[in-house]
Amino acid sequence: MTPVIAFHGVGLTYPGPRPVHALRPADLAVHRGDFVTIIGPSGSGKSTFLNVAGLLDRPTEGTYLLDGTDTGALKDAERTALRGSRIGFVFQAFHLLAHRSAVENVALSMLYAGVPRRRRDERAREALDRVGLSHRIAALPSTLSGGERQRVAIARAIAAHPALLLCDEPTGNLDTVTAASVLGLLEELHTAGMTVMLITHDPAVAARGTRGLTIRDGVLAETAAGRAGAAR
Repeated sequence: MTPVIAFHGVGLTYPGPRPVHALRPADLAVHRGDFVTIIGPSGSGKSTFLNVAGLLDRPTEGTYLLDGTDTGALKDAERTALRGSRIGFVFQAFHLLAHRSAVENVALSMLYAGVPRRRRDERAREALDRVGLSHRIAALPSTLSGGERQRVAIARAIAAHPALLLCDEPTGNLDTVTAASVLGLLEELHTAGMTVMLITHDPAVAARGTRGLTIRDGVLAETAAGRAGAAR
């Protein structure tokens, strides 16, 4: 089966008098149904890895295949279209539009995914129902709790039926109880077949994955982490 993510010697170096090797050349395969957690301290290369995996930055070396597509051969517009249709993003800061309702925030995310206009509202409502917010579809972000806002963000990420859910510190702004609820939701989505990659600095969060990676000084490495050890 074609991996969702396939890195072949993928790395990113920022040029300069002293080049910065933000991501050392790495090989990585993420398969459908994986729940991968990536842990590392501040400045370790987590953001660079996320930006490369999420097609926000181009690597300076290696080959990156997303769902079988060689991303290095794509023009910027093609990369944007592929990102919109195949990757869902969940960020620590939610990034919801303040003057748009929950259902509008989710529906607007599908503009770049090529979803027909008549289907956006329907899919948005389905996604909000899936994350337990069917009763809050008309609510503005300012009237939602932190946990509800993150659930709207997750609904927005999954509405276009992406191949990959890429989460950047999704519990970083949440209290312990709310964070546990959001992690439980991500586990439910994974159990239902979603491929999840979650970036964190918290070992307890990293342990919730079925497969673990570490990153330090730009070096990506596999670990025998969390549920992975129990599952294999």
